[in-house]
Amino acid sequence: MGKRLKIHLVIIDPQNDFCDIPRAMLPVPGADADMKQTAQLVRRIGRKLDDIHVTLDSHRLIDVGHAAMWMDQNGEVPKPFTIISEADIRAGIWTTRDPGHRARMVAYANALEARPGHYKICIWPTHCLIGTWGHNVHPDLNEALQEWSGREFAMVDYVTKGSNPWTEHYGALMAEVPDPTDASTALNTDFLNMLAGADIVAVAGEASSHCVLKTVEQIADNIGDEHIKKFHLLKDCMSPVGALPGIDFPQIAQEFLVNMQRRGMTVATSTDFLN
Repeated sequence: MGKRLKIHLVIIDPQNDFCDIPRAMLPVPGADADMKQTAQLVRRIGRKLDDIHVTLDSHRLIDVGHAAMWMDQNGEVPKPFTIISEADIRAGIWTTRDPGHRARMVAYANALEARPGHYKICIWPTHCLIGTWGHNVHPDLNEALQEWSGREFAMVDYVTKGSNPWTEHYGALMAEVPDPTDASTALNTDFLNMLAGADIVAVAGEASSHCVLKTVEQIADNIGDEHIKKFHLLKDCMSPVGALPGIDFPQIAQEFLVNMQRRGMTVATSTDFLN
């Protein structure tokens, strides 16, 4: 008899604030359906799963990606989806509400823009604040996760990210620019090693243009080529942020799936996975 395969499911940021449901602060079109589909998957293959990892975007009100950090020359905070560049900060178009943080944010923007493939600072609607409804897991998926935990006598592995207000933290493995004073922003080797120990890893979550993209890229860049082929990206359980002027996030998400497939990952649907 062959050995039993170790199968893991990674669900990235399946939180209320990212779902296109009432009260959500940063709804991703299609996310509600994605999470319901993911819940169905958990119920269908739950007995085959050795582990479920759920990442949680976990922010404070004062955050580099929230308006509360910034103001213009008139003391007004930026509107959602404002892009702030290093040049903008140096020119005084945007500055930190506390002048003492300005130099730090200039250095951060410089480091961010110097790294290929990284977005500039984006002001998002205030979202996934710790302790709020928006931080909670989508209700249908949460119900499926609790059922799985009780039935299998297993604990869901919750991985938090984004609590450091000085750096954006799209990917679950590390922040966009790690803070040398905060180990939680550096490469999460424990999480990476858990995934390396699995035989098959399915990935779902939001959004395919941002946190899914960054998490999967970080995994692919750090886990070793011999492990990449074990990953299955469930395209019907993830959706991109809608396009903004000058930034086609749906196209970026599509290119991401193509690139990961070229690197050896499988792009599948939840209904086909382990069917």
